[in-house]
Amino acid sequence: MKKLLFVYNAHSGKGTIKARLSDIVDMMVKKGYCVTIYPTQSRGDATGIVAQAAKNFDLIVCSGGDGTLDEVVTGMMHASEQKPIGYIPTGSTNDFANSLLIPKNMKKAAEIAVSGECFSCDVGQFNDNNFIYVAAFGIFTEVSYQTSQELKNLLGHAAYILEGAKSLRDITAYQMRVEYEDDVLEGDFIYGMVSNSISVGGFKQIAGKNVLLDDGVFEVTLIRHPKNPLELNEIIASLLTRVDNSDLIYSFKTDAIRFYTDMDVPWTLDGEFGGIHSQVEIKNCRQAVEIMVKPKAKEE
Repeated sequence: MKKLLFVYNAHSGKGTIKARLSDIVDMMVKKGYCVTIYPTQSRGDATGIVAQAAKNFDLIVCSGGDGTLDEVVTGMMHASEQKPIGYIPTGSTNDFANSLLIPKNMKKAAEIAVSGECFSCDVGQFNDNNFIYVAAFGIFTEVSYQTSQELKNLLGHAAYILEGAKSLRDITAYQMRVEYEDDVLEGDFIYGMVSNSISVGGFKQIAGKNVLLDDGVFEVTLIRHPKNPLELNEIIASLLTRVDNSDLIYSFKTDAIRFYTDMDVPWTLDGEFGGIHSQVEIKNCRQAVEIMVKPKAKEE
């Protein structure tokens, strides 16, 4: 029999996986797999187990939120042998599952995880770490993940920023030098996002249109610090209309980018705390991992 390692976060999504665990494992066995089950014990646990054990299995399936997937992908990037990854999303946001068209229904997602097709997906390298779909700093990078989906749907991303920014004094700006390809940007930035996803923080199309997950480039968004309420409204209007007509917003694609600052900047990687950094180098590792998807997701 083929061997499958099933790594799951029992606490993700209020523990919803527990009630379906037996059915999911039974389905995996019926598909011809000998299943080894591993419930994660702590943050970062999935990275270590996948890095060490991937070579002994034919398929790695993980269940949890974006953070669990991030850990499994990071582990696979450090594994001695690359194996396909199946994903059963049970988190509250599930940005990357949405981008891959993996359904929220756990049974359907599990069937795709073991019977789908391999999609070769880009992975981000962040200094010595990895991320699967977004690295970000600045305004609301953490708050957006703590807000209910209903409120996000009601307000929209730009309106949500406007609601949260009661005054300009609430916004922290980071003085940075940003280098990519042959270009250099310098200034005070309140937000920066390097992404490879259609949805970020539960907000769809925040990275723009024509986003491909295997093209070897990231979508980058940088927002300068507004000097007055008029400039803040200009930023909000640009985000609302999805039209980049503001000199305060930079949007571009690149396969590598570097950030330099004298300040300590907190970053998030795939919605989890990614450390405090004054220098960051991000590279796109094109088609570095294989993730199981529905055939039509691969075609699209």
